[in-house]
Amino acid sequence: MEFLQNIALGSSVVFTFKGISAIIAGVVAGTIGGAIPGINATMTMAILLPFTWGMDPTVAILMYVGIYCGGQYGGSIPSVLIGTPGTPSSAATVMDGYPLHLQGKTGLALGMSLYASVFGGIVSSVALMIFAIPLAKVALAFGPPEYFALSLLGLTLVASLSTDVFKGLIAAALGLLLATIGLDPFAGIVRFGFGSENLIEGFEIIPFYMGIFALSQVLYIIFKKIKRAVVEYRITSKYPSNLDFIRCLPSMLIGSVIGMFVGAMPGAGASIACWLGYNEAKRWSRHPEEFGKGSLEGVAAPEATNNAVTGGAMVPLLSLGIPGSGSTAIMLGVLIIHGLRPGPMLFVTNPEIPYSIFVSLFVSNIFMIFVALLLIKLLIKVVNIPETIMNACILAIIFVGAYSVNNSMFDIFTVLLFGILGLVMKIYDYPITATALGFVLGYLVETNFRRSLTLSKGDWSIFLTNPISMVIITLSVLSVAYAVYCNHFRKKRGAAE
Repeated sequence: MEFLQNIALGSSVVFTFKGISAIIAGVVAGTIGGAIPGINATMTMAILLPFTWGMDPTVAILMYVGIYCGGQYGGSIPSVLIGTPGTPSSAATVMDGYPLHLQGKTGLALGMSLYASVFGGIVSSVALMIFAIPLAKVALAFGPPEYFALSLLGLTLVASLSTDVFKGLIAAALGLLLATIGLDPFAGIVRFGFGSENLIEGFEIIPFYMGIFALSQVLYIIFKKIKRAVVEYRITSKYPSNLDFIRCLPSMLIGSVIGMFVGAMPGAGASIACWLGYNEAKRWSRHPEEFGKGSLEGVAAPEATNNAVTGGAMVPLLSLGIPGSGSTAIMLGVLIIHGLRPGPMLFVTNPEIPYSIFVSLFVSNIFMIFVALLLIKLLIKVVNIPETIMNACILAIIFVGAYSVNNSMFDIFTVLLFGILGLVMKIYDYPITATALGFVLGYLVETNFRRSLTLSKGDWSIFLTNPISMVIITLSVLSVAYAVYCNHFRKKRGAAE
């Protein structure tokens, strides 16, 4: 009964003019962002952060749920039409989506990518409710040692799943270091302030995210002189029939299950999940020989996986307050900006937030159908704006947006600083997501670490004598050790070849 009452509470927030408008705006913005190669849902979220400043927190988070869902789907559009993934997670869709387009079956490919995305998103919405609520109830019993261990596990998983585990660890440590700048939460003294009044509270989340996610990507596109192909939209075949949908249903189910579980793992990300979904769908298909040559199942599986990641990624965010990806880290930032912190207490103090997210995930996926079918031609015109004009517009939005929050030139300098830092990290292949997670989790890591030591009167064994924290810390160590072993094995095999 309590669950139904809370769902009704979430529905009362979503089904208002502001709530529906925010979700539609988010789905449209996310679809455009995802459809532009080089730009993704995370960057779109970072660009729009200043616009949430004056919003009600529930409306802001509803818009970001829409961006997240739309961005995951939008990447499939250029994957099918020009053979270039709009987002890294859409790379697997190219394998069969583009061949279908070349065979004159564009409508089949685009339609199946849409239906599979909606299917995966809705299945993951159900999974989010099934897993997040019980996990949050368990987490209510957690103390400082357990929270410190959980934050540590989130960071080590993100670092260990990077291409190079040492670069991942360095990037995460850099984020933690940046989080220590400003007022010491226990001693009340300013750390690394260098006499600047602007650094008393440390770096703010909005300019930090806009710099490291949005500006760095624009600078990277300019630095690498990345040119986009023009996306042409011509429906040269009918959309999938009911029989096509039924034939692809097993692939969508496989992709949805994989997307949910991989999405819930911090750092794993949609890219890994989509390739896993594609490979498993091929393994269990009755026609594996068609994969790579224009198989509808080869489109359905990765796209269902892609959007199933959204619900999975929100499980640790809502129930534990631990984001597992760049997109959910920005969603965490949106809540922090409005004075809220995700975690089990959010279900008690502000139940309208998590339950409105549950409902909005369903609604966002339904709206994706209308946006894709009704506005696709208009969206592709936006996507085809020349990159010079597009980059100039994005830069203007970034700097005007960053300045408008506090009317402060310091925020402009912060955006520039972290934009350049992000560019350097991208060039040398350091994962910026690990730095962003280190920054946003830094306060949680430090405060829970120091509270634990205060409780134990300085005895570090508190982290190992507590059974839950001991298990989680052991998992952290094992994840790093396994990643180091894999790195060593890959280098050894590369040298042998």
